[in-house]
Amino acid sequence: MARPRKPLLSRERIVGCALSLVDAEGLEAVSTRRLAAELGVSGPSLYNHFRTKHEILDAVADTVCAQVDVEMFEDGTEWHEALLSWARSYRAALTEHPNIVPFLAQGPGRRPSQLRMADAVFGGMTGAGWSRAEATRIGALMRYFVAGSALGSFARGFVDDAAVYAADYPHLDQAHLLAEHQQRVDEGAFETGLRALIDGLSLRRRSDRRPD
Repeated sequence: MARPRKPLLSRERIVGCALSLVDAEGLEAVSTRRLAAELGVSGPSLYNHFRTKHEILDAVADTVCAQVDVEMFEDGTEWHEALLSWARSYRAALTEHPNIVPFLAQGPGRRPSQLRMADAVFGGMTGAGWSRAEATRIGALMRYFVAGSALGSFARGFVDDAAVYAADYPHLDQAHLLAEHQQRVDEGAFETGLRALIDGLSLRRRSDRRPD
């Protein structure tokens, strides 16, 4: 029998399958046994491409971060506009794959896409005149904010039953409507917080020129 033109298994197929499982069922759904079954291959064949489950999740996380645009830090965009655009792109990638966020929150490790992102942000901030210490803190601050906003929905945390709030929580008389407007509420909250952060950094930049 002639050999197939394309190999049965590849890193891309494994990562794509793992990402689908993470999206649908969470991080716990990923195992070499489950992946092998989903891909229709034997378990040991996965080890020709990845040594451990952790390596597979690393590749999944890196694939998600590769979707984040960082060109704004390299094309001369003003630092505050660059942060705005990057944060929006970053959140868009994470909200599309929220189940991978806890794994991403562990830090970049050796993941190329996350390291390129960290390098671009740090380079953009120091290139704009921020000290290395401040640039590090700004990068960390933005990551905390974006990752936190992608982990869950504030609006979906409220049930759509007005009776739950009527008697004991008079200030929440409209809370039962939040879930219905989840996207608008959550995106509005993100934009409000993002603008507040950037405005605060801009004020600090203008008023505080002290050395570290």
